[in-house]
Amino acid sequence: MASQTPQLHSLTEQVADAQHLNPAMADDAWVEVIQRMDVIYADLVNSQVALEEKNAELEQAQQFIESVLSSMHDVLVVTNIDGRIQRTNLTLEKLTGKNSSELEGKPLNTLFPKTAITQVDEFPEKIRSGNLVDCEIDMLDANGKSVPMAVTCKAHFDYEGRLLGSVLTGRPLDEIRRAYRELQETHETLKATQQQLIQSEKMASLGRLVAGVAHELNNPISFVFGNMHALQSYEKRFREYLDAVHQNIDIKEREELRKKLKIDRIMGDIQPLLEGSLEGADRVKTIVEELRRFATPKNNKITQFDLVELINNSIHWVTHSARKKPKLITAMPDEFFITANEGYIHQILINLLQNALDALEGNAQPMLMVTIKEDTETATIIIQDNGAGIPEENLLKLFDPFFTTKPVGKGTGLGLYISYGLATEQCNASLQVENHESGGAIFTLSLPINI
Repeated sequence: MASQTPQLHSLTEQVADAQHLNPAMADDAWVEVIQRMDVIYADLVNSQVALEEKNAELEQAQQFIESVLSSMHDVLVVTNIDGRIQRTNLTLEKLTGKNSSELEGKPLNTLFPKTAITQVDEFPEKIRSGNLVDCEIDMLDANGKSVPMAVTCKAHFDYEGRLLGSVLTGRPLDEIRRAYRELQETHETLKATQQQLIQSEKMASLGRLVAGVAHELNNPISFVFGNMHALQSYEKRFREYLDAVHQNIDIKEREELRKKLKIDRIMGDIQPLLEGSLEGADRVKTIVEELRRFATPKNNKITQFDLVELINNSIHWVTHSARKKPKLITAMPDEFFITANEGYIHQILINLLQNALDALEGNAQPMLMVTIKEDTETATIIIQDNGAGIPEENLLKLFDPFFTTKPVGKGTGLGLYISYGLATEQCNASLQVENHESGGAIFTLSLPINI
C-alpha cells in the first residue's frame, strides 16, 4: 500500500501535464487516478479490519489468561531474570493482602520471612543453571505470619527460547496434608469395602458348598455317634460285671457271668472304638478348621503349606456336592510346599474350580483337568475344563466386577474379579484365562514359591 502512494503522486503530475497538452487525455488519466484511489482505499479498509480482528484476539487471549490466573488455587509469581516480581495472581494477592501494582518490581524475597531470604535469593542462580526448585518454605501472609508452603520454581522462556525469568507456584501445606488425609481415608474405606466384597463372595461360595460340607461332617459325626452308643452299652456290662466281682461271688459264677456279658470280646473292641472315635473327631476338627480358614478373614498370615493337599481339598469340596461329578484328571507331585497366604489361595482355587464346574453343566461327559508345573521360583496351577469355552468378546471382560454370563440368581460376577484381585494384589501372583484349541477354558494361576 505504501508503494502505491508515490505512484499515485506521479500519476497526478502526469495528469496535470496532460491537461496542458491534450484535454481528452487528461480525462482518461483522472479516471485511472480515481480507480487507483479506490484500490488503495480498499487496502486500507482490509488492513483496518485485520487489525481490529488481531486486537480482538489479543483481548480475548488476555481475558482468558486473566480468568485462568484468577481461578488458580495455587499462588503464582512471575519474576524477571533478576528476581523482581512482574506478575502475580489473585490467590497470592489474597494471601499477602497486596495487589499486583504494589508487588510489581519488588524483589521476590519480600514475600518471605527473614529466615527464608537466603534460600529465596538462591532461586535466580538455580534457574540460570537450569535446575528446578522444589521445596517447602514459609511465605508471609497479610498479617505478617509465616505460612508453610510447598513451592515449585522453574525457568520462564520467550518464544525464541531466551531466558526471561522464573515462574513460582505454591500451595499451603495444610491443604496438601488435608488432601492426603482425605485420600488416606478414602483408601481405607475402599479397602474395607473390598474386604466386605471378598467376605460376601466367600459366604456365597460357602453356601454353594454347604451340601458337600454337611455330608463331610455327617460321616465322621455318625461314626463317632455310633461308637458312643456301643461304648455306652459296654459301660453297662462292665458295671454289672464289676458289681458282681465286688460282691465276692465265687470263681465259677464270675466266669459264667464273664462269658454271658462277653467281657473278653468287649475288651477287644474298646481300642478300635476309641481309635475310630478319635479319628472321626479329628476329621470333624479338620473340616471345621478348613471352613473357618476359608470363611473367616482372620489374620491371613503367610505360612508354609502343601499346595497339592490344598488343591485336593478344594477339588473334593467343589465336586463332592456336584449333581454330575466330572471325570478328574490330575498331574501333580505327591507334595509341593510353598510359602504364601493359604487362605487367599484356597479361595482363589474354590472360585476357579466352581467356575469350571458351572461351565460343565449340561455336558454329557464332563471332564476337569488340574496340573501343577514348577520351576525354581514359580508354581503354576492350570485348571482346564472341556466345556463350551469363553466367547472371544468376553475374554477381556472376564475379571471385571459384576460381569457374568450366568442367569440371574446363579452368579454375582464377583468370584473371578475377587480371585484376580487376590492373586495380583495379595499373593504377588498372576491369573490368566484363555480358550483351549480343542474346546473349553484354561485358567492359569502362577504363584511365587516363596512370597
